[in-house]
Amino acid sequence: MVHDPEVVYRQTTPASRALHEKAVAVMPGGTTRTTTYFDPYPLYIDRGEGCRVWDADGTERIDMLGNYTAMILGHAHPKVVEAIHKQAARGTGFAAANPIEVQLATLLCERVPSLDAVRFCNSGTEATMFAMRLARAFTGRPKIARIEGGYHGTHDYAEVSTHPVVSEAGAPEAPIARPDSIGTPEWVLEQTVVLPLNKPDAAEAIIRREGGQLAAVILEPIIGAGGVIAATVEFLERLRTVTRELGILLIFDEVISFRVAPGGAQQLYGVTPDLTTLGKIIGGGLSVAAFGGRADVMELLDPRQEPNLAQGGTYNGNPLGMAAGLATMTELTPDVYEELNRKGARVAEHLSEVFASHQVPVQVNSVGSLFALHFTNTPVVDYRTMAAANKKMTRDLFLGLVNHGVLMAPRAMGALSTPMGEQDIQQFIDAVDAVATEQRSRWQSETERS
Repeated sequence: MVHDPEVVYRQTTPASRALHEKAVAVMPGGTTRTTTYFDPYPLYIDRGEGCRVWDADGTERIDMLGNYTAMILGHAHPKVVEAIHKQAARGTGFAAANPIEVQLATLLCERVPSLDAVRFCNSGTEATMFAMRLARAFTGRPKIARIEGGYHGTHDYAEVSTHPVVSEAGAPEAPIARPDSIGTPEWVLEQTVVLPLNKPDAAEAIIRREGGQLAAVILEPIIGAGGVIAATVEFLERLRTVTRELGILLIFDEVISFRVAPGGAQQLYGVTPDLTTLGKIIGGGLSVAAFGGRADVMELLDPRQEPNLAQGGTYNGNPLGMAAGLATMTELTPDVYEELNRKGARVAEHLSEVFASHQVPVQVNSVGSLFALHFTNTPVVDYRTMAAANKKMTRDLFLGLVNHGVLMAPRAMGALSTPMGEQDIQQFIDAVDAVATEQRSRWQSETERS
């Protein structure tokens, strides 16, 4: 029997379908966030508690994504809810600094090796945009180098070579800048240098060739949205050495990877960048992001000196977000990270066992509490190997899991949260096993075709 997960999805989510039909009249595609859309229509979530969410039909699912890795403590954590309620009663925004932003900034500077000083903003997109601007201001150079397949948000400088068509992207050792979307200016491509991940010799050669024009090299030490692909320590160390030699700032985008250790991936791998961008978990579920780093670089933002780089934002350091973020980060002790990462390793091991038992070629990429599944026989170590995976099988898995009570990213990425216990993890693994059983014949045909 052939199982079409889309048929089941349509049958079991009538309220989401009805909401989407209303939404398309007032929002393009019926959503205000492209990443939440998937065919045939997105799932509409009504509420969440712990590691569970309930959709508009009242169907309960285990949340293996946590708002794209942001909800590390799960939904409606009592300490976070209490902090938000307490602050809301005192006011939600002022045209002034506030005491809580000082507390959260202090905590982050204490934990993250690269942070001498930090500034808050509202999204990862803003954080990387300002980090890049700061690098250009500090060095006086115009170009930014980035990793092919890395994701740094949706501003102009970020919309390059995140998901290029491989046949149009140049040689693997010398990728060329390709626009990610319509509307990307030509000047952005001219001012962007693209590096291959985990090819240290090739990356160094490109950096040395462009060195005099490069303000910064920005990368995710663990590519998140692009498939949980970790940079090797050798690669990171090589970037650190060559950028320091050439006076280029090294920026770690840890918006996602900050959840792998108390001090982020830079602590885990022992490589300290000049600047770091943060987001996701530091807001406790509210819209908080940050960028920071070396004192001499961050000084350019000091309004007491001339010239200075202005950074405004009505909601920068918003006390509600600061309160939620401080409550969350306070809960994340080293022991909590260790336990969460231990669960992550076990999930990755179980996933590998399940797919092996069904003889389905899957790469389970995982670091700490992050993981992603790639339907391919080839180890996924960079963008090119990720892009070669079978996307139809990925969609079958995603929709099949939705039908079996699990929410992941449509690209088969997931993240654990602290409320997840053994029973929750087993439910997830059982759901994957059930979907693999249902899709066996379809996947065998796909594997044979590829």
